[in-house]
Amino acid sequence: MKEPDRKLLEVLVCPQTRSPLRYDRERQELISDSARLAYPVRDGVPIMLIDEARELGAEE
Repeated sequence: MKEPDRKLLEVLVCPQTRSPLRYDRERQELISDSARLAYPVRDGVPIMLIDEARELGAEE
């Protein structure tokens, strides 16, 4: 799977909270801890739509 560009990851923020994101390489997601959302990365492209994000479970 193609990973997103590192420089792109440095400037992206959560569209809901405007907080920084962390990249989960294993799941291919960008995680917003403050919003408890995970945004998918498809073919190296972050999908930064709230409707496309999944809610994080209690253990995540």
